[in-house]
Amino acid sequence: MAVTVRVAAGVVLALSALLALAQAEDPYLFFEWKVTYGTKNLLGKPQKVILINGEFPGPRINCSSNNNIVVNVFNQLDQPLLFHWNGIQHRKNSWMDGLLGTNCPIAPNTNFTYKWQPKDQIGTFFYFPIIGMQRAAGGYGAITVVSRLLIPVPFDPPPPESDHVVLIGDWYTKDHEVMARMLDAGRSVGRPEGVLINGKGGPDAAAAPMFTFEAGKTYRFRVCNTGIKASLNFRIQGHDMKLVEMEGSHTVQDMYDSLDVHVGHCLSVLVDADQKPGDYYMVASTRFIHDARSVMAVIRYAGSNTPPSPNVPEPPAGWAWSINQWRSFRWNLTASAARPNPQGSYHYGQINITRTIKLMVSRGHIDGKLKYGFNGVSHRDTETPLKLAEYFNVTDGVFSYNQMGDVPPAVNGPLSVIPNVITAEFRTFIEIIFENPEKSMDSLHLDGYAFFGVGMGPGKWSPELRKTYNLLDAVSRHTIQVYPRSWSAIMLTFDNAGMWNIRSNIWERHYLGEQLYMSVVSPARSLRDEYNMPDNALRCGKVVGLPMPPSYAPAR
Repeated sequence: MAVTVRVAAGVVLALSALLALAQAEDPYLFFEWKVTYGTKNLLGKPQKVILINGEFPGPRINCSSNNNIVVNVFNQLDQPLLFHWNGIQHRKNSWMDGLLGTNCPIAPNTNFTYKWQPKDQIGTFFYFPIIGMQRAAGGYGAITVVSRLLIPVPFDPPPPESDHVVLIGDWYTKDHEVMARMLDAGRSVGRPEGVLINGKGGPDAAAAPMFTFEAGKTYRFRVCNTGIKASLNFRIQGHDMKLVEMEGSHTVQDMYDSLDVHVGHCLSVLVDADQKPGDYYMVASTRFIHDARSVMAVIRYAGSNTPPSPNVPEPPAGWAWSINQWRSFRWNLTASAARPNPQGSYHYGQINITRTIKLMVSRGHIDGKLKYGFNGVSHRDTETPLKLAEYFNVTDGVFSYNQMGDVPPAVNGPLSVIPNVITAEFRTFIEIIFENPEKSMDSLHLDGYAFFGVGMGPGKWSPELRKTYNLLDAVSRHTIQVYPRSWSAIMLTFDNAGMWNIRSNIWERHYLGEQLYMSVVSPARSLRDEYNMPDNALRCGKVVGLPMPPSYAPAR
C-alpha cells in the first residue's frame, strides 16, 4: 500500500536553507573604481597623479580569508590600464593577475571586472597600476586580509585598538610618461625627490596628526613600501615595534626600534602607546642611495598639546645591519591561521630539490640604450598576452619556451630582447638563486606563490652555501631583497598552474626587461588545478575571433 508522507512547509524551508548554506560560496565584496588623473601638490610641486574614486592613495580593500573580491574598474585615463594585486596568490587563476603577460589592457573609456580570492591567505598586501611607469604616478592602495572570526590570532589580549595602513614609498616629481620616455631614450630616471607616507610628503605630512593614540592601548600598523626604487627604514620616535606578520605569514614576535622595508615588501607591527602623552614622529628614510630623503608624520596621544621632540632617531647605516636584521625574521610555526601555500608543509628543509634555477641580473646596452634582464635575456611584452597565446595554442610568432637557461652563460654576451618564458614541471620543488652583481639594491617578486626565503649573503652563490640556509622556519612570503653584489635563495613548490611573473620591484629595472614568466601547466587539464578562461576576459592580438578551446574537465 502506498504511504503518503506529508512534510510541514516550515521543515521544507529549513531543509532548503541548510542545503543552500552547504552549497554557498564564500562572501562577496564589491568595489567600483573610477580611475582618473588629478593634480596633487606633492613635495611642493603640483603634478599629475592617478586617482581612484578621487582618492590617492586608493581605497583600502579590507577583507577576510577566502572572500570573493569583485572590482569593476572604469578606465578614465587617456591610456591603457591594468591593476596588479601584489602578493595575492590567485590560486588556479592567473587570469586575474593583471599583468601584460596574462591580461589584455583595459582600453581608455572602457571597464573590466576583476574577480579574485585571497584563498587561504591572511596578511598585508597592496595593489598598483602595472603598465609602463604608471606605478610612479600613484594609483596604489592597501589590501588587508584578516583571519576568519573563528581562527585565533597570535596576539596577546586584548586585540589591537585600531588597524592602521602606512604606505611609504619614494616619489618622483617627474610625470610618469616623461620617465618612460627617458628610459626609452636610454637615460636613467635618477634618484627620487622625496618620500611619501600615505600620499603626503614634505611639511604637509606633519601638518596634522596622521594617527591618534590612547595611552595604554595597542595599535597595529601595516606598512608597505609602495615606491619604485629606494629601500626605506621605518621607525616611530620613542616607541618599539613588535613584528607580527610579513606578507601573509605570522612571524616570531621580536621587538625592533626600526625596520628596513624594501621595495614591494609589506609587514605588520604592534605598537604599545606606553610613552608620556605627547606628539611623536613616524619616520621613513631612504636607504643605500646618495642624497637620502625622509618623511615624518605625527602620531598624537589623545589630548596632547606637546609638539614632537626635534631629536629624530637616525636610520641605521650600511647594508650589513640590514642583512642581519633579515636573518632575525622567523616564521611563527605555532600560529593558527590560513597560511600561504608554499605547499612544502612545515618540513620544507627535508624535501629534495628537483631543480635549481640561478637567475643572474644582466645589464647591457642595445643601440646605446640601457637594458636589464636575467641570464642574458631582457624580457619584452607581446601584443598577445603570453597566457592567452598558450591557452589558445597560438604561441608561434608570439613566444618560444625556455630561451633562457637555468644558469647564466659562462661568458657575458649581448642581451637578447625577447619574450622570456620558461617552464616548470607541475608540483616540483625548486630552488631559485638570485644574484645581483650591480652596485645598487634589487628586490625580487614572484606572482602566484609564497616561497621560503632561505638564505642570502655577499658575493657569488655556490652549492656549499646551502649549509647556511635556514631550513626550519624561514618566513613564507612573496618578495625578497638582493643586496649589492650579493645573492639570495628561495625554495618553493610550483603547484599553482598558470603563467606567473618573476620580476624586479625596482621599476626602472622592470621597465627595462628584468622580468620573466614561468609557465606552470597541469597535465590533467582539470578544474582541480586551474580555472578556465573567464567569460569576461578581454581579447587582443592573435586570439581575437578565435573559438574557445575545450574547457578543463571538472575535478574528480
